[in-house]
Amino acid sequence: MWDELKNTYENEREQSPESTNDLLDFYQGKYVTGQISIHYYRKAYYYLHEEGAISVHEYA
Repeated sequence: MWDELKNTYENEREQSPESTNDLLDFYQGKYVTGQISIHYYRKAYYYLHEEGAISVHEYA
């Protein structure tokens, strides 16, 4: 899963993510704009959360 998420980020952003938080923010944006399904977003969210990612929405 990590390679899939990272490769998509790198292909679209033309740079490497600095952290798992960057990946999570990226996939949240893709979900909100309808580019990925809720199923895929949940899969990515739970995976990245287990890897230590924290959403900017969780800081509040």
